[in-house]
Amino acid sequence: MSESLIVQGSNVSTPALKGIARLTGASAIEQIHPDAFRLLGARDHGELAESCKAAQLDFGWVPVNRTLTEFGLFVTDMDSTLITIECIDEIADMIGVKPQVSEITEAAMRGELDFAESLTRRVALLAGLDVGALERVYNERLALNPGAELLMQRLKASGVRTVLVSGGFTYFTDRLKARLGFDHAFANVLEESDGKLTGRVSGAIVDAAAKRNALTSLREQYQLDAAATIAAGDGANDLAMFGAAGLSFAFRAKPVVRAQASYALDFSGLDGILPLLGAA
Repeated sequence: MSESLIVQGSNVSTPALKGIARLTGASAIEQIHPDAFRLLGARDHGELAESCKAAQLDFGWVPVNRTLTEFGLFVTDMDSTLITIECIDEIADMIGVKPQVSEITEAAMRGELDFAESLTRRVALLAGLDVGALERVYNERLALNPGAELLMQRLKASGVRTVLVSGGFTYFTDRLKARLGFDHAFANVLEESDGKLTGRVSGAIVDAAAKRNALTSLREQYQLDAAATIAAGDGANDLAMFGAAGLSFAFRAKPVVRAQASYALDFSGLDGILPLLGAA
């Protein structure tokens, strides 16, 4: 199958782009997106990954006939993927236990801790916090990662079903679902009593297996082939759904996640997914 090289980044310099073209023997450079370029006639090269990293560029090999219409389901993680923060870390900051929670979060994201165990330990540290702190986190600290809105607009315009699935909390996924127009959203429910967090999660924990199950069950519901599904995430608990997806995108992710993804985006915004799906 013939493939073309896509190179992109948040600030693509002309010298860097021309250097990649020379390295790969590309015959021409075609701009296909504000920050994305197709290098025509490029050939794989052992120094490509190193050269792109030095120039702060992402790259990917894409079948020349791929189009966005081939895909029907997009499933994305929330914390540090769709949004810039880890919500539980910012909630913890409201009660003065952010360092302890962040340490557990990082270990879990690297795959060093079982996710369910890590979530239970972290949520326990939130016991007694006024639930109003969740609103403060959403209003004052939560921000979308660059390109999130454009990505969602293009996916929805193309008829792709969109799903937000998170090991975080429904307080945030419900609001982002309404804000961005996701078709489905799944996350953990923080238990409350008398206006305060109890330090427990209500119901089953949304872990790696639950993320994978969300993808596979919705794929079956919409009668899609596995190849028509897309997953995006940044942590170890996203790897199971990566394995079930036709294409997977590691967004500013941990090394263990980057190594197992179809594509890695370290410098582009989330809209950098679009050129790799064949969407100009």
